[in-house]
Amino acid sequence: MFNGIVYNQGTIKNLRRNPKYVSGSLVIEVESNIKFKKTDIGESVSCDGVCLTLIRIKKSSFLFYLSKETLNRSNFKNIKIGKNINIEKSLYHGKKISGHYVQGHVDTTSSVKSIKIIDRSWYVNFSLNKKYRNFIVEKGSISINGVSLTVSKVTRNSFQITIIPHTLRLTNLVKLKRGDKVNVEFDIVGKYLNNIYK
Repeated sequence: MFNGIVYNQGTIKNLRRNPKYVSGSLVIEVESNIKFKKTDIGESVSCDGVCLTLIRIKKSSFLFYLSKETLNRSNFKNIKIGKNINIEKSLYHGKKISGHYVQGHVDTTSSVKSIKIIDRSWYVNFSLNKKYRNFIVEKGSISINGVSLTVSKVTRNSFQITIIPHTLRLTNLVKLKRGDKVNVEFDIVGKYLNNIYK
């Protein structure tokens, strides 16, 4: 479990298919200044909003395993060496929650339709598949590449978020451009309610 408040980023250093794992899976190596201990191996880490398991620690990098399902659901299916990703360690008891509960279970990907900059804030419009329309509400929470954000507008086939300068400084959202695909996780409360009342 995470809260979508991102302070660290990493860079994809290496990608490899590992014969020890099921066909279609992937192991990624991420370089970052975030610190892990040996006892953290096996822990969940949010990588661009995807909950991944830490499997190995090197001097200045660490490795994660991605299943075929994870690749199908996320933008990691098109990941390339050199890409910057957002990183958040999992929550622990007593830690302040200042975003919203994010599971790291990505629902879908979305494409950037447009970006408008007003007074240093970014107004970003994303595509929205109609089958997910009931999961999203104006002023509700949403996770984009693992960042907790608020939905500012919803239309039939798109939604808008506003990204403030502070968030742009700390995350890879500042690198977004039209056509980019992002990982989207809808608010868990909305998903459960939709399932109950549909």
